[in-house]
Amino acid sequence: MDAVSRLLKPRSVAIIGASADAAKTAGRPVSYLVKHGFAGDIYPVNPKVNRIGDLTCYPDIASLPAVPDVGIVLLGADRAHLAVRDLAARGTAAAIVLASGYSETGEDGARRQKQLVEAAGSMRILGPNTIGLVNLTDNIVLSATGALEMDHFPVGSIGVVSQSGGILGSLLSRAAARGIGLSKLISTSNEVDLELADFIDHLAEDEATKVIALYVETVRDPQKFRAAALKAARAGKPVVAFKIGRSEAGAKAAVSHTGALAGADRMYDALFRQTGVIRAQTFADLLDIPVALSTGRVLRGNRVAILTSTGGAGTLVSDSLGVCGFETPAPDPQTGAALRALQTGDHAALDRNPIDVTLAGLQPDLLRGAIEALLASPSYDALTLIVGSSSLAMPELMASAIQDCLPLSDKPVIAYVSPHAPEIGALLTQRGVPAFAVAESCTVALGGMLQASRWKESEATALTAKVDVDDFPSGSLDEAQAKQFFARFGVPCARETIVETPAEAERAARELGPKVVLKILSGEITHKSDVGGVAVNLTSEQVGARLSSMAAEVEGKAGVRPKRFLVQEMVAGGTELILGMHRDPLGTAILLGMGGVTAELFKDTTMRLLPPQGGLSRDDALEMARELKTWPLLDGFRGRPKADTEALVTAIVAFSQMVAQLGDRLVEAEINPVFVLPTGEGVRAADGVVVLS
Repeated sequence: MDAVSRLLKPRSVAIIGASADAAKTAGRPVSYLVKHGFAGDIYPVNPKVNRIGDLTCYPDIASLPAVPDVGIVLLGADRAHLAVRDLAARGTAAAIVLASGYSETGEDGARRQKQLVEAAGSMRILGPNTIGLVNLTDNIVLSATGALEMDHFPVGSIGVVSQSGGILGSLLSRAAARGIGLSKLISTSNEVDLELADFIDHLAEDEATKVIALYVETVRDPQKFRAAALKAARAGKPVVAFKIGRSEAGAKAAVSHTGALAGADRMYDALFRQTGVIRAQTFADLLDIPVALSTGRVLRGNRVAILTSTGGAGTLVSDSLGVCGFETPAPDPQTGAALRALQTGDHAALDRNPIDVTLAGLQPDLLRGAIEALLASPSYDALTLIVGSSSLAMPELMASAIQDCLPLSDKPVIAYVSPHAPEIGALLTQRGVPAFAVAESCTVALGGMLQASRWKESEATALTAKVDVDDFPSGSLDEAQAKQFFARFGVPCARETIVETPAEAERAARELGPKVVLKILSGEITHKSDVGGVAVNLTSEQVGARLSSMAAEVEGKAGVRPKRFLVQEMVAGGTELILGMHRDPLGTAILLGMGGVTAELFKDTTMRLLPPQGGLSRDDALEMARELKTWPLLDGFRGRPKADTEALVTAIVAFSQMVAQLGDRLVEAEINPVFVLPTGEGVRAADGVVVLS
């Protein structure tokens, strides 16, 4: 076995700094190993104690009777590296270091962390600042989390990797209370060595794990994360991530906790989207989505049947589903006939959705028949069962009736438990029907399943022939140079002429007209509109005088009198977009959004990270455009001519090729606006920024 496999499934464990007092943190790992039935050898190490319970306690690592697969180091940060060094010298596969006081505390802590790495040599380290790991599949607990005081945990197929130790214990206890079975739980914390991606990679091959849940504070190695997440996706194992740090306060807390810089939150959206990772929007979602996915059922569409034994609760679920784009159609004639055939009186309303059996009472045969009919119906892609107060009297009968129907279909079947009855929710979940105590959680779970079923891996576009740009200077290019730069990579630009005098402006306007745009031409002033440096819709008769007044206005506002100007054709009848790039610790992204002077106000944007090699594909580019709220304007909204989206896609791909080819030499690049004209007329870059190193 490799070191990660031995870490998760050791045959022997040494606990360095073990205490004989099980009430202390240092006493917990030995106590929990014994309590939860670890079948391997346990070697407590403490020079002050001869025995801990029935176990021999050894004075030091050198005295151990055999080389342990794993060492749990409970010493403080000032001495932990000594134990790590001795474990490495014995040939231990991996050490789990619980102590805090490392990079999360500042420079001194960072030095201690470096010392820890040097002491480990080739031995792998989990932590420091970790709470350890729990392997429920094999009954192995290598942790000090107080959640292990519980006697029993459901074993299942959800693997958890958390960069917070406290969150690991929280998820372990919450899952157990809801009857949700987990397979492995690992707290990576400071990630001095083993990190999030290492365990995603391992769990992607773990037979006991079907779904991977992540609590993410930062991604230290984006390319490694990308590779591991894609490996899991290709293996058919959905990854669900809850990423903190969306607010400024949360981002600061994440940095102080992990000692690592985090990327912008929008960049995480792009990274997750492109690697098939489903983003949990709330902490509760981090269990709700995985438990639904762990059933292995496939949601092929957005049509949901709601079978309820309580009318109001059915409406709650229906409303939540509708808000999030799901449909709840009435039964088709064939399904309606099958449902009506189940009635023994006029008390049930079986020909509408929600399908209401409230007044008919909870009759197992009726319930079973209705479930069978709805799962067989071509009108529905999923079934949500509403469990009302009438189920409290005979939960086993109800659960058995539902469970009997599961083999009939692979459509998702979930439950909303309307009364406060956590024991019924846990019972249903353990019977293969994920149960939720909040109506909106049903929608979240189904949304995650739909996202998982619709994801497909993007293909990078290989780099085109290299474009020579060595003739462009370093630094900020002026607008004319920027558009020449874009044009060299195949992005069409508006026609324009550089002028210096009113007479030159008038001649240019006559050639480019009938209407033109006048702009100052400066590499120093990026936001020309802010200083009065743009005028639109000018005729050749107006442009000369406007140049003179613009020069004076800009001088008054910016303190610099412009000497050169651009006269540009007036592009009309198009939709204004912004196309740009953004660099971040997570990588380089291409940004597309609603453009013009309101771009920053409306923030209607989407992003894609560039792949490790090459640019974006045409499919990626089109998908970006479709994600914008602005998309209807491109797609013929209210009788508008349809925009030339083929030309837009070509421009996005060309822009991405430019960014990919130039790498770090391209510091900044943005086209705003790029006009998307009606079908067949193409696109025009009307303004741009380029900064070269």
